[in-house]
Amino acid sequence: MPADLPTPIATYIGAANRGETEALAQCFAESAVVRDEGKTIEGLAAIKKWMAETRQKYQHTIEPLASTQKDGKTIVTNRLTGSFPRSPIELEFVFTLDHDKIAALEILSRDQEALLQIKSFT
Repeated sequence: MPADLPTPIATYIGAANRGETEALAQCFAESAVVRDEGKTIEGLAAIKKWMAETRQKYQHTIEPLASTQKDGKTIVTNRLTGSFPRSPIELEFVFTLDHDKIAALEILSRDQEALLQIKSFT
């Protein structure tokens, strides 16, 4: 894991890889927003549900490859390996932090074709 990741992001990735939904949820602000697979998930309860469903569906692991800061956001390039077509793939996780919590997370594909195949898999 890149050493320069802010604590909430490093905690999120570690908890995601261990499948610890409660620990994952604690990384997010109460009113956080997640955008993934064309959906917007709002609020902590909905995010917890999304995390559990995503973990069950894809059985994925996240390997951070690089991170950068841009416009007040932390962009982490990750390799995701799991039970979906064309695994592994690289995705960008765009985090907006509010102090020690994740206020927003947007998951973007670096390979639009791979993302379309994953969506059709679900």
